Amino acid sequence: MSLTPSNMIPLGTQALDFTLPDAVSGKQFGLNELKSEKATVIMFICNHCPYVKHVNPELVKLANDYMPKGVRFIAISSNDVQSQPDDSPENMKKTAIEQKYPFPYLFDETQKVAKDYDAACTPDFYIFDKAMKLVYRGQLDDSRPSNNVGLSGKDLREALDNLLLAKTVSTRQRPSIGCNIKWKHG
Repeated sequence: MSLTPSNMIPLGTQALDFTLPDAVSGKQFGLNELKSEKATVIMFICNHCPYVKHVNPELVKLANDYMPKGVRFIAISSNDVQSQPDDSPENMKKTAIEQKYPFPYLFDETQKVAKDYDAACTPDFYIFDKAMKLVYRGQLDDSRPSNNVGLSGKDLREALDNLLLAKTVSTRQRPSIGCNIKWKHG
């Protein structure tokens, strides 16, 4: 594991379209059919990373709290399954079912989507407004597997609350920190 921070891409960046298979249903989903008219959260996660395992309960809670308000959540795993077999689509399906993910868990086999979004780590979070312009990128909250700070989802919740209330989302955003995305070689 190589501890890696988010690449803090410019706010206002337009979301790029993609179509990926959902590990649970096997169906192909495109961003245009998954996005929300209010707010869309794209999360780069995986199965094996201790940072993702740590935040999983809050990801589920966050999605269950905000989906009724019209926010859509999309999880994507982009890791190379040759080097990380725990992150295979079969294992993604198991994790999604065990964790009770209320959102699609998409597999980015070619890693194109991770590259398009300049994702660097797991977990890595992006919030897009109704025009699919980036208003937040960075951490879920201050909790880490080893720092004894409780999970709250504070940073994402604050950004989503402001977006839903048509208030300005603070530009003071801290990078997420986690395992580096396992890129394919060759």
